[in-house]
Amino acid sequence: MTRVPRRWLRWRPRAAAGAAVAVLALVLGGCAGEPAPPPPVTAAAQEPSTSAPSATRQAGTEPLARSEPAWLEIPAIGVRTDEIIELGLEPDGALEVPEDAVTTGWFEQSPTPGETGPSIIAGHVDYDNVPGVFHRLHELPVGADVTVHRADGTSVVFTVDEVERYPKAEFPTERVYGNTTEPELRLITCGGAFDSSSGNYLDNVIAFATMTGVNG
Repeated sequence: MTRVPRRWLRWRPRAAAGAAVAVLALVLGGCAGEPAPPPPVTAAAQEPSTSAPSATRQAGTEPLARSEPAWLEIPAIGVRTDEIIELGLEPDGALEVPEDAVTTGWFEQSPTPGETGPSIIAGHVDYDNVPGVFHRLHELPVGADVTVHRADGTSVVFTVDEVERYPKAEFPTERVYGNTTEPELRLITCGGAFDSSSGNYLDNVIAFATMTGVNG
């Protein structure tokens, strides 16, 4: 059995609001575009996102101090991970990826879940003929809860605002990485048709969620 190459996450730079921003393109078995290291995702990088906050946000839920994510659960699609690893950058600028189908990774240059801004968690749709942790991400319903358990013992609940599929050439950079006024979450995987000639999925599936509660 041929092992699927690791480099299925790749950055392509763009400019927005006078500052460079990064585009994340997820592909299995291939790369999209030339590699380039992304700038850190910071609140000052861009104008605020226009995505609407969840209507179910609990009154008095304030942004949290930094604490890295430990594990993740999404009951609506049967996801419960053992861990969340850190994803940095390869020497050529490609984003590191999990080594197996079931592990999720948090991009370490994005805010931690619960901090103000968009926290980025990525996972495989499939890997080496094994269904990935985000195999059913496209089925995630609006209003579903995503709970990220953090290293400090707190559990941050995010409510899904929408789930969209985009062609890789139309990746919504500003919506995913743009500044937000409150803690938000982005879950990203591949989707759409698989192009066997290039070894790439043609689309990205992205879930957008807003923090609505904190436990612990």
